[in-house]
Amino acid sequence: MTEREYNECVNCYADNVYRFIVKNLRHEEDARDVVQTAFEKLWRNRHDVQFEKSKSYLFTVAYNQMIDQIRKGKRVSLKEAFREDAGIAQPKHNVRKILEQALARLNETQRSLVMLKDYEGYSYEEIGKITGLSESQVKVYLHRARLQLKEYLVKVENVI
Repeated sequence: MTEREYNECVNCYADNVYRFIVKNLRHEEDARDVVQTAFEKLWRNRHDVQFEKSKSYLFTVAYNQMIDQIRKGKRVSLKEAFREDAGIAQPKHNVRKILEQALARLNETQRSLVMLKDYEGYSYEEIGKITGLSESQVKVYLHRARLQLKEYLVKVENVI
């Protein structure tokens, strides 16, 4: 891969990789670190990575870095000094918040699969390469994740 092709990768894929990671980690600084590390690895290995496969390479490296970050769990959680809704009028039914809550109930693998398939539009085969799962495992895990999402969303709908 040439320097020009690397720069094209940065321009084309940085936002997609970042969105995927931040949706899973739910922490912007950690997501930026993971994405930066993925692009650093791509730069160091640019002579070994074909330009046509750079997107898959980036998502695979970022996914593995994200899993490592989750496993480390070194980030300290700080409690907010005030409630999220204090003093701000919130709509009663915030669809985005409900969807984020539903996704948060999934385990890290299921959440990643849903994000890669439904948000980023990858095929089952591509997701398998990124996550290291077989195509049939991807389908089964994704099906189970969607069932969990549906179950949660139906419960929330009945409460609202």
